[in-house]
Amino acid sequence: MKYLKLSIIGLMAMLCCLSCKEDAKEQNQSETVKEQENLTAKEILGNPDYPAISFGAYREKSLDIEPTLEELKEDMKLLSAMGIKIIRNYKVHLPEATNILKAISALKKEDPDFEMYVMLGAWIDCKNAWTDKPVDHNVESEANKPQIEKAVALANEYPDIVKVIAVGNEAMVKWAETYYVQPSVILKWVNHLQGLKKENKLPKDLWITSSDNFASWGGGDPLYHTEDLNKLIHAVDYISMHTYPMHDTHYNPSFWGVPKSEMRLSDEQKIEAAMLRAKNYAISQYNGVKNYMESLGVNKPIHIGETGWASSSNGLYGPNGSKACDEYKEALYYQHMRDWTDSAGLSCFYFEAFDEQWKDAENPGGSENHFGLFKINGQAKYVLWDLVDKGSFEGLTRNGNPIVKTHGGNKQELMKTVLVPPTAQEIAARLH
Repeated sequence: MKYLKLSIIGLMAMLCCLSCKEDAKEQNQSETVKEQENLTAKEILGNPDYPAISFGAYREKSLDIEPTLEELKEDMKLLSAMGIKIIRNYKVHLPEATNILKAISALKKEDPDFEMYVMLGAWIDCKNAWTDKPVDHNVESEANKPQIEKAVALANEYPDIVKVIAVGNEAMVKWAETYYVQPSVILKWVNHLQGLKKENKLPKDLWITSSDNFASWGGGDPLYHTEDLNKLIHAVDYISMHTYPMHDTHYNPSFWGVPKSEMRLSDEQKIEAAMLRAKNYAISQYNGVKNYMESLGVNKPIHIGETGWASSSNGLYGPNGSKACDEYKEALYYQHMRDWTDSAGLSCFYFEAFDEQWKDAENPGGSENHFGLFKINGQAKYVLWDLVDKGSFEGLTRNGNPIVKTHGGNKQELMKTVLVPPTAQEIAARLH
């Protein structure tokens, strides 16, 4: 009987100990969630411990086919394995945006240490955008208001995840002929969101911005230097600017051609030198925006809302064009931009995580379909080969496929697809 009593006492002590451990675990989980909820955009953006990337989840040739919740969770796990902690999406009217937040929330419940934040995009259009009616760039689309309302609702529902709302994507740049608006429209909605923060109808630490081409932020053509843009620069919490040297290997190739001084370099050295010039070209566009902002007496953060380099092109950037696109150059550019932005204290929402084929559905070889660091089937492009070697993606899949290297991991085979940029003389002859 004495031993029975001792056994019962021991069992009760063990149960009490297990209960205490479970309580402590729940408390730690609660504290982790609280810490993530309290972490602000100001603390995340520009912090090299929180790498960022642009994310689109669509796998098919049409936006009508939505990624499932499980597919989104699959993608979040892959990004987390890369070290990514902030993603950017572009619109909220399709189910994808809500489901991204649901997927992240579910992963956090499964593992309280899982950490992923979102820069939530509200798409902005002008009147009659994407229709066969004449567009009016001075009047906004009726669809803009519901976009803003949905973004507000999601930011309030997921304050531990949504840390930024971006009003519009390349919505002010003039070459977006099918949908661009005047800065006054973006200013209106930025002021509206800032007002909601003051009224405690949005988290006070939520940052508001617009994500647009460097020229739209005053870093280029004086055509953009308007009073409404100046007011917008004062109104946002930070500037989210885009820079795409890859596109300018065709449109403004001043930095791209191999100069006479480099003609004796090996092909690989010529390519590496060209990619360094591409990085410096991006930095010059950043400096253009910074200089314009400071000329207004404004001093606030500027982060890279988008930049990227396609791995393939059958058009302007391919073998018959600027010879810019392949996995090797993509990897060099990615690393250059990460190195620069990390050292400068900037966030870089690199474009993009995964290839998406809906962007140029009728032309599979088009560059717009090939900006991802992963292929649609989960193959890791050259930029990620080291992570594959380290086992970072072990046990993870995409579309049921394990993560393997492109080109069978054979660099010699990869380099057969890599072209040397044209000479500066060749480019000059083409332009004239």
